[in-house]
Amino acid sequence: MKKFLNEDFLLQTETARVLYHEFAKAMPIIDYHCHLPPDQIADDKQFDNLTQVWLYGDHYKWRAMRTNGVDESYCTGNQSDYARFEKWAQTVPYTVRNPLYHWTHLELQRYFGVTNILNGNSARRIYDECSEKLQTSDYSVRNLLRRMNVETVCTTDDPVDTLEHHLKIAEDGFGINVLPTFRPDKAMAVEDSTAFNTYVARLEAASGIAISTLNDFLTALRNRHDFFAVMGCKLSDHGLEQIYAEEYRDSEIQAIFSKIRSGRPLEGMEVLTFKSAMLVYLAEMDWEKGWTQQFHLGALRNNNSRMLQRLGPDTGWDSIGDFAQGRALATFLNRLDTNDKLAKTILYNLNPADNELMATMIGNFNDGSVAGKVQFGSGWWFLDQKDGMERQMNALSTMGLISRFVGMLTDSRSFLSYPRHEYFRRILCNLFGNDMENGELPDDMTWIGQIVQNICYGNAKTYFGFGTQVHAGAPSMVTV
Repeated sequence: MKKFLNEDFLLQTETARVLYHEFAKAMPIIDYHCHLPPDQIADDKQFDNLTQVWLYGDHYKWRAMRTNGVDESYCTGNQSDYARFEKWAQTVPYTVRNPLYHWTHLELQRYFGVTNILNGNSARRIYDECSEKLQTSDYSVRNLLRRMNVETVCTTDDPVDTLEHHLKIAEDGFGINVLPTFRPDKAMAVEDSTAFNTYVARLEAASGIAISTLNDFLTALRNRHDFFAVMGCKLSDHGLEQIYAEEYRDSEIQAIFSKIRSGRPLEGMEVLTFKSAMLVYLAEMDWEKGWTQQFHLGALRNNNSRMLQRLGPDTGWDSIGDFAQGRALATFLNRLDTNDKLAKTILYNLNPADNELMATMIGNFNDGSVAGKVQFGSGWWFLDQKDGMERQMNALSTMGLISRFVGMLTDSRSFLSYPRHEYFRRILCNLFGNDMENGELPDDMTWIGQIVQNICYGNAKTYFGFGTQVHAGAPSMVTV
């Protein structure tokens, strides 16, 4: 029996072990999509204890704790930090075969050198040991990133964000690129006219542009888009149930915008039509700047209305959705491609039933202008685990070119999540290693090793054009 989480964890063959240890392991990390708070990087935050860095805001762990019968007060309530950690430690043994079991112990090993199994009996000792280390300068937020060989981090930011923290990080000469990502979800959220108009007021303040008409609105968004570009942004991102691709005329969108600005609620089709147009307007901005647009598709969010009202969104009440994705996605991408305004694009799929749909969709719009121009992104959220990753990579391999895949990202709010890149790399190397040992790929370690390194690092570096740090004297606002 193999030892749990040994150096050859997840590597089933000698070839897989060589691919991982000699080719993949040492590659720097490009985390091109995450939700790390940039203010904590700017301030080089020091966490007081393991609960603060591990359990605050982590709805993956909260869901497991709730399922294990732990009261909400230990998840999002006012229990002491150690009491909350102890409940998590008592839950961990029951997470066997859930990716949380692997992630938890990988993080303890890679950051803190702790090889003990976390459970109720070991909780106090592990908590004290890790918390003591976290209070030293070696475990500040910036040093946690350095410890994992992170080269680039792309945070997720609203168009109205000041990006002051990104500017401070750049001025400090941190040495790791920390770049913003343009996430305009609230600029499309017209279901609630009051909330939307409140957001428009914030956009007015951020851009310095009074917004009365649709043209004003788009000009203000472009102002922020330009500002993000000055600050080094190279990606946008959208979190959507599905792509919207209704037919529309610009005059129709102007009328809808005027209606919602007057405070009147929109009808269902008006909402869909407005969202459809906004996706195109924003996608064309991305194309003009050579950015990459990302679409996270398929989450059925906020299913528990009682807990949503009590705790708010992003607290662990979401699931995989079963939305119809194909036709609207094809219509949207074709609309942009027809006008030769399709930017580099990554499609992230949350429903594994749609893997083959996504893997074949990308081939419709890869036009030879850029290697892997349209990507089937890594398994995300409920699918960023062994089975989900293997299914995504197998679908991409059989219906596209996995050799051009831009690889893994954390999609996380936690500074202890970077072993997920190791987890992905081990799974990747095991897939290739098994194929080589089975005679399904040639015994060419140099070539296959290069492909593995490209998926882990090189493809993303080239695809996104990362390399140069943000200029430290970037202005606080762009006027257009």
